[in-house]
Order: sequence, then structure tokens, then C-alpha cells
Amino acid sequence: MMLLSKPISRVGTVLLSMFVLCSCTTHQHPGKKIFRYNQAEGIASLDPAFAKNQSVMWADHQLYNTLTEVDENLQLVPSLAKRWEFTDDNRVIIFHVRTDVFFHDDECFAGGKGRKMKASDIVYSFTRIVDEHTASPGAWIFNSRIDSVAPFTAIDDSTFRLKLKQPFQPILGILSMQYCSIVPKEAVEKYGTDFRRHPVGTGPFCFTAWEEGQALILKKNPHYFERDSSGYPLPYLDGIKVSFFDSKATEFLEFQQGRLDFINDIDASFKDEILTKTGNLRKQWEGKLLLDKHPYLNIEYLGILSDTLNELLKNSPLRLQKIRQAINYGIDRRKMILYLRNSLGIAAESGFVPAGLPSHNDSLVKGYTYDPVKAKALLAEAGYDAANAPPIKLLTIPNYAALGTYIVNELKQLGVNVVVETVQKSLLLEQTSKSQVLFFRGSWIADYPDAENYLGVFYGNNPAPPNYTRFKNSRYDSLYTQSLSETNDSLRYTMYRAMDRIIIEEAPIIPLWYDMVLHLVHTNIRNFRSNSLNMLELRKVGKANEE
Repeated sequence: MMLLSKPISRVGTVLLSMFVLCSCTTHQHPGKKIFRYNQAEGIASLDPAFAKNQSVMWADHQLYNTLTEVDENLQLVPSLAKRWEFTDDNRVIIFHVRTDVFFHDDECFAGGKGRKMKASDIVYSFTRIVDEHTASPGAWIFNSRIDSVAPFTAIDDSTFRLKLKQPFQPILGILSMQYCSIVPKEAVEKYGTDFRRHPVGTGPFCFTAWEEGQALILKKNPHYFERDSSGYPLPYLDGIKVSFFDSKATEFLEFQQGRLDFINDIDASFKDEILTKTGNLRKQWEGKLLLDKHPYLNIEYLGILSDTLNELLKNSPLRLQKIRQAINYGIDRRKMILYLRNSLGIAAESGFVPAGLPSHNDSLVKGYTYDPVKAKALLAEAGYDAANAPPIKLLTIPNYAALGTYIVNELKQLGVNVVVETVQKSLLLEQTSKSQVLFFRGSWIADYPDAENYLGVFYGNNPAPPNYTRFKNSRYDSLYTQSLSETNDSLRYTMYRAMDRIIIEEAPIIPLWYDMVLHLVHTNIRNFRSNSLNMLELRKVGKANEE
């Protein structure tokens, strides 16, 4: 373990020296406030067109800005856009763009000085996402949603127009995604494919150095446009250092020794050392660490193929609604959270839309609670005969083997015969996409803070992904299409809940738990907050007692 950390520490020291040299134009300043975190899976790219996973999104959020952004309460607020308005038909949005935003200083610009960002940069950035030559995995955010002739227009330097094919209220949330970060054409053209490791944005931090697999260094953007409520310029930190220890044990050791400022989630191997079964810090850690936890927009569930024309469903007990409902009643989710998750999560006893979203309401959307008596009654009504019924195979991945075992034991008590098979994640995704799996473990993490992101998973006209269960219901589909153009939030949320109740009734899934964000933070870190999208927000973070 220590052998692994020594060479990485040396590289970190070299890069940190580069940071000091790059960030100080006249003299060196001791005691720089550097925020340090680890990214075990590495970072594939710093080009926001490829921000498809958390590690890239976290880094990009420091380097770039978007038109809209999501605050800590999951409210959409202005960022590069000062304000916006919809036309009467809700197909056109006019954005009024800030005029005090500059790109980072870089050689791609004349004299190396960053120029002012303009509405034409937004047109360029969005067009680049949908350009097939870019091959962005984020192209789906605009596909079938934007006008086919002139979707993006710069009316003048500070006014941008977005035209939709049809009304789609969640579009403002989509524009907050890192895919929609604004980039300058000069940088993309100068660096070409190397733009992935030479980013130029408008964000609170600038790129300094990146040794892939070793460390990434970002420095404070001295020209950043945002200020706090007292008028003090953001960010407060001088820089960020990202390390890439691939061992979670090494990461935790580095955190314990004060060489990392926070860690995201706790590895199962030492979760019991830190947390009680109720999800709180153990006594020996109180006062030494801060525990930050709150709902995370992710649901863990078991999916059931619903396409009755598929041969897999022909003789399976899961083709019967009452058996699907019985399985839902037969799983003690609260016990599962307590013993498998150290209470990190909320038992999914409502619908598919997780806790944390504004439309989530567990009093208006009643899900399944543990009721083995009702489960057995439903099995009897369905004529389930365990002796003659074929076993139900549940596919999951190795990380969720313990969950699979728990499900098998729970359903065994009902007399339902379930067997678990573990496969690699890539194979499970491939087979569920091709409707080759009848019963599978799944999860769905929000891309933007609107329940449509979850309810679209069951829209009948959607392929797999996202509709892995191949669920189709005419009433559900009608509500879904109506909700897309509904501008009144209250009415739209009513439609969302009606859809969620249909999912509960038809039971193409078994909701297990709504996830939680969990961060461990050192006590010298100030104002560390994240939202339910688990975005790493460092603009207002402060740090005391830096050596």
C-alpha cells in the first residue's frame, strides 16, 4: 500500500510546484489553500462533450459554466444566462447572456488573453454536441427535441435563441448538464483531439497540469465573474489537486492522514469501522470528521421484462401481475437498508421517482411495504405452485452479489424460487438493451432535476435504453406526452404522480431504495455543500489551517 503511494506523492509534489509557478506572476505565496480529493476511476477527458460519468462531470464543473445551473436545493438558477423567457407556444426560449464573462487566458487567443464569451460561443458549443463528427455521448440530450432547421441562433452577442421541435419543459434542466458547458472555438480548433487534456472554459478554476493516472492540478481563475453575497470574488480556494489512487483502501488511508480533504462514499470494507448501523459516525470519529449525507437522485431497483411477445416471458411466473406485486410485498426493504447499507438510503416504499425531487411525495404515491401475508395471498390468487414453477433467474453484477443473496432469502420465505447469476456490468447492459434478460438488478441516476428523467424510462415509444423493461401502457404514455408541455409545475407534478402510481400498480419493477450522498470531510473545510445530483461544488468552499 505504501509502495503505491510514494511515487504518486512525488508526482503530486512536482505538479503542486507547477501550480505555484503558474499561479503567481510576481512572487510565491506560502500557505496556498488547495482542495484535494481522489478520483479512483481516473478521468477520461476534460472535454465537456464527453462528460458522461461523475469523474469527468466533477472536473468539468470546476472548469466550465453552463447557461443554467442547479443550486443546493435542486432549483434551476441562472449561470451564464442572466434570465430567459419562453414564447407563447413554449417552443422557443430567448436567453439573455451575461456580458462580463471571459474565457481563461490561453495561447489559443490573441496575446494569450482570454476573450469575452458571446452568444455565438453557445451556438458553437451546442452545435458541436450534436455534430456526428464530435461523436459526443451527450448528443441524446438534443436529439428529437430541437428544431431541425435552426435550433441554435445568436441574435446578438448577448442574446441566444433555442428552438424546440415541440414543447419540452425539462429543457432548462438539460441545459445545466456538463455536456452543455460553453467552450471557445479557438481552443477546440487549436488543440484538436488534445482538447480533452487542454481545457479552456469560463469556470472558477483554470487548467494547470495533468499527469494521467497521477494527478490533476487546477488553479484559481483570477478573472472569474461570480461574487459572494458580500461582493467578494469567487472562488475562495487557490486551487484543486485531484489524485488517482485506484485503491479505496489507499484513498481512505490518505484521507485519515490528512492528505485528502474529503472522500465520496465509504467502501464497504471499512464502512462498519466509520458508521453505526443507523448511519451515523461512530464515537471515535465524532469531532474529528464531518459527515455530510442527504438524498441522492438515484434509485436501485429490480427490473422485470414486460414485453409479453418475448419468448422469455411465455412460461415465466413474472408474466402475471399478482406475482410481481407479491414479490414487491415480500421484500423487507427497511431491514435490507439497515444490514446491507448501514442505513445509507431510504427504503423505496413510494414510486420510481426518488426522494429529493420536488415532485416526490410518498403520501400521494403509495408503494409497497413489507407484508408477507398479503404477498402469500397474492401468490395463491395467481395460482403460483413453487413445486412446478420454473425458477426465476435474477441477473446482477458482482458488486451486488450480497443484495442478490438477500433477495433470494427473502423470497424463499414466501415459497418463491429465485436463483442469482452474477455477470459483468458490460454484459448485463448489453443483454438488457437487447431484451435478453427477464429479471435484472438496475439503477437510474438523474441527469437533470426533473422527474421526467425517471418517468421517460417507462414511456412506451422509448427504446432500451432507457426503457429496459419494455413497459407499455396507453394511459401512461398519454400522461407522459401531456406532461412535457405543461408549464404549471403543480399540474405537471400531478401528472408525474399519476404515472408513478401506474408503475406501482403494474409492477414492472421492484423499487429497493432511494440512494443517499455520503461525504466524509475534514473539519478545516468550510461551507462544503452538495445537492442531490452529487455535484462537487467548490466555488464557495473555504479551507483553514493549510500548511
